[in-house]
Amino acid sequence: MKALVFAAGKGERMRPLTEHTPKPLLCVRGKPLIAWHLEKLAAIGVRDVVVNTSWLADRFAPTLGDGAHWGLRLHYSFEGDEPLETGGGMLHALPLLGGAPFIAVNGDIWCDHDFAMLPREPAGLAHLVLVDNPDHNPRGDFALSGATVQSEGEPRLTFAGIGVYRPALLAGWRDVIGDAAGAALSPPRFKLAPLLRAAMRAEAVTGERFTGAWTDVGTPERLAALDAGD
Repeated sequence: MKALVFAAGKGERMRPLTEHTPKPLLCVRGKPLIAWHLEKLAAIGVRDVVVNTSWLADRFAPTLGDGAHWGLRLHYSFEGDEPLETGGGMLHALPLLGGAPFIAVNGDIWCDHDFAMLPREPAGLAHLVLVDNPDHNPRGDFALSGATVQSEGEPRLTFAGIGVYRPALLAGWRDVIGDAAGAALSPPRFKLAPLLRAAMRAEAVTGERFTGAWTDVGTPERLAALDAGD
């Protein structure tokens, strides 16, 4: 099984920390945020990991190398000077990910989720990990009804930035995105959420509720609290 780590964002809310360091390379408890993910992916037998890059892309290889330190093979998917958003970034990385289901993780989260609990293949087009809503996202993103994720309903939960996806989720992306800004660019730039919501309407997205430690490292204050073990 292969994996994708989203690492292309500019980290604008983390300035000035991200002026010279991409957010996934900021250190937490002695190692870069992304290294925590690479360790967990290697531990469950993943060998090929695609890291999508844009902002300060040249900083990744000197820090992470080719992945051999973790027993991995790292592949860098450079998106250009402007990130392609989650959907465009995933589409751009598909040639490196292949045709089988893959794990995708946001490079700017920290958690103690056991990736071994993720399904090797989702029942539908995607399987998402959801968490209780943090203070900065009180309305949540999606609802979980049994094992099915819905775009509407209760209880509202927050997407944790961890999922397993089939490449087929992206097959009809142009029909879903339509004329949205960025869709006509080459390569296209678009968010993944509209595709997930379309799949949810077809009841093709499953999910799980994770209640362990999880942080969206979106501000310097959250990073400092996480680093201090709070």
